[in-house]
Amino acid sequence: MGFTEAVRTVLTQKYATFSGRASRSEYWWFVLFYTLVGLALVILALAIGAFSDQQGGVSSAVVAIMVIGGLFALALILPILSLQVRRFHDRDISGWWYLALIVLGMVPYIGTITGLAITVISVMRGTEGPNKFGPDPLRPEMRAEVFA
Repeated sequence: MGFTEAVRTVLTQKYATFSGRASRSEYWWFVLFYTLVGLALVILALAIGAFSDQQGGVSSAVVAIMVIGGLFALALILPILSLQVRRFHDRDISGWWYLALIVLGMVPYIGTITGLAITVISVMRGTEGPNKFGPDPLRPEMRAEVFA
């Protein structure tokens, strides 16, 4: 799965779909898209702020860019959560474990460990063939005799 296909799949076909599985390429291409758009908004806000004539305050253009960035982040909360849950499903791990890791991440010092655990799970290769969450996203035609 390529960059545009991954972004299109996450944003149009599976916007809030928490069932099924997501391949590593779908996950990481979308994370790259999210990071690049966020970085572009930050650079744009910094550039506008650097060249504005306003002294001692924030220009209205920078505030507008910040509002756009906030709306962008708000609009992508559901797709990011559903993508991460589907990535857990690809490893044959329930999405409820993601919720547990997020809640544990709010505890001081444990948050670093849970963030690392989520990253490691996201990097690992998915289970081959179908699992209890659906068919293999890389080879959907592959079947296991257990499910036949």
